[in-house]
Amino acid sequence: MRNEKEMVMAIIAAILLAAVVISLIISLVCAVQIAICKRKRVSPKTAGVRLKKTAILLASLAVLMTILIALSQFAAHTPQILDQNGKVQANSIAELYQVELNGHQEWISIRGKNRSNPVLLFLAGGPGGTQMAATRYALAGLEERFVVVNWDQPGSGKSYNAVSNETITVGTYVKDGLALTELLRKRFGTEKIYLMGESWGSALGIFLSDAAPEKYHAFIGTGQMVDFKETEITDYKKVMELAKARNDEKTVQKLVTNGIPPYYGQDVTWKSAVYLNYLSDYMEKDPQITNGGYHTLRDMLSPEYGLVDSVNYLRGVIHTFNHVYPQLYDIDLRKKYAKLKIPVYFFLGRHDANAPVSLTQQYYDSLVAPQKRSCMVRAFRTQPVDERE
Repeated sequence: MRNEKEMVMAIIAAILLAAVVISLIISLVCAVQIAICKRKRVSPKTAGVRLKKTAILLASLAVLMTILIALSQFAAHTPQILDQNGKVQANSIAELYQVELNGHQEWISIRGKNRSNPVLLFLAGGPGGTQMAATRYALAGLEERFVVVNWDQPGSGKSYNAVSNETITVGTYVKDGLALTELLRKRFGTEKIYLMGESWGSALGIFLSDAAPEKYHAFIGTGQMVDFKETEITDYKKVMELAKARNDEKTVQKLVTNGIPPYYGQDVTWKSAVYLNYLSDYMEKDPQITNGGYHTLRDMLSPEYGLVDSVNYLRGVIHTFNHVYPQLYDIDLRKKYAKLKIPVYFFLGRHDANAPVSLTQQYYDSLVAPQKRSCMVRAFRTQPVDERE
């Protein structure tokens, strides 16, 4: 029901925007007519009246658009957790609010069926990605046993403007992540919390685990990133292989034109999208994969996001990714993060074509940690591996 309301609001906003554009065009036409009339020394009365009416309409539409945007931002929230009778679950927690991390205004959501459960900080993929809604939909089971905190990192979603896009570095995420960890420890009166990261967030989780192991029970990685540069090259080659096998000359030509990664400059996002979107489509059509595609429209129109947030949802994926991702090419967890002081768990998809499982396996094999486990869905292993070193 809430998604339907968000959809209606988005449609109304689109209609108002279209009306504003049309009014601007009419105003320009009227202005040109008036200029022509003055040059010809003909009375521009009709065009003048039309221009005046259009200006009034344009101002009214602008006011309505502003009000609608403000209302959508003010109404943003994360849905309450309900019991089987449709009532708010006793002792549950469902909050969406802004926090200050190292002077940056950033947003988090907190959800759990029992506010006394252990705290788990979820780190979204990206950089520039927001998964506040996606996590609520796809990983709702976590709310049974944890208080799940979802953080819109700088340059993403509701936190898009928290830090100037051009100044964001890997260090920005680590420092703000540590600040958020400290805030959560104090808020819930706990010595340690859990970390869980997906894709880029899985690397960030390793960075945080290494920086302050005393603050975390364990780290859980999914879609685990290990070597960003090697991952991009592997994905590129995989899509080239698939495209050639399918006689997809258009995609092959795009890949050849862009060249093999890594990419730099202003087109990192668009060049990477050629093979990343191809892999996403490939996995979405694989019957062995559950929930293999993206649900961008559903997530953008979720109650956590106002209209401005929805626009920033896309801006983060495009602009923040473009700026930050090249900074990750030199990172290889197998070299710098081969020893961690907390338990590490990997949950991997056997048919994940985006994050190469082979790289995670190499990292897992060399990783020294108090406890480590690797669980692969429909994988060559039928039982989780438990190795203590």
